[in-house]
Amino acid sequence: MDAPAYVKPHELLAGKTVLVTAAAGTGIGFATAKRCAEEGARVVISDAHERRLGEAAESLGDAVAASIVCDVTDEAQVQALFDGAIAASDGGLDVVVNNAGLGGTANVVDMTDEQWGKVLDVTLNGTFRCMRAALRHFQSRGRGSHGGVIVNNASVLGWRAQAGQAHYAAAKAGVMALTRCAAIEAAELGVRINAVAPSIAMHPFLAKVTTDELLDELTSREAFGRAAEPWEVANVIVFLASDYSSYMTGEIVSVSSQHP
Repeated sequence: MDAPAYVKPHELLAGKTVLVTAAAGTGIGFATAKRCAEEGARVVISDAHERRLGEAAESLGDAVAASIVCDVTDEAQVQALFDGAIAASDGGLDVVVNNAGLGGTANVVDMTDEQWGKVLDVTLNGTFRCMRAALRHFQSRGRGSHGGVIVNNASVLGWRAQAGQAHYAAAKAGVMALTRCAAIEAAELGVRINAVAPSIAMHPFLAKVTTDELLDELTSREAFGRAAEPWEVANVIVFLASDYSSYMTGEIVSVSSQHP
């Protein structure tokens, strides 16, 4: 089944400033930044890859308030990212989308401490560092019914098993648990925290680091017989970032057509 037509924007984020991590390249992060801009937001984008980040900023044009290089495994760089993003925004950030993550393939019996630690540090610890910085920023603005929004990128592998993905699955399950617990803590501030859990979203970088055989196998499990387009995941992130999801917090929304 072919992908549907690209959905027209509806000004869901008009007047808001959105920070998106890992927004360079062609994946979910860039698609999210693009959709947020199309929905009326000013966007701050970050990535660990300076050249690709510059290309992404150029592509997004005037909607970009700032583009800031950041390695989410480095607390000093995370602080610099938020300081720069807040300085570039008019009145502070409204939404933070934590998209940074790292995968890999290795069976547990063969996995090294370095492989395990690197995936956990980017995917789980990086999300924690950025959430903490976002919550401190939102807290500094005082309590209110609309204190800010955080959307994390998890994965269906936080629920489901796949050989060779123990480190990634553990990290994404951690992102889910972190989302739920932090959401309870942040509710008194009027801050909402939710996550998306995509199954498979096809983009060139994924195709580069994954075998055709595995991609075909994963796609065959999808009810529509195709992978999601990155913008289809981004649409759900935009919904969670918008006021249309005002009663949702601590939720993990599966973006998948996968069947058992």
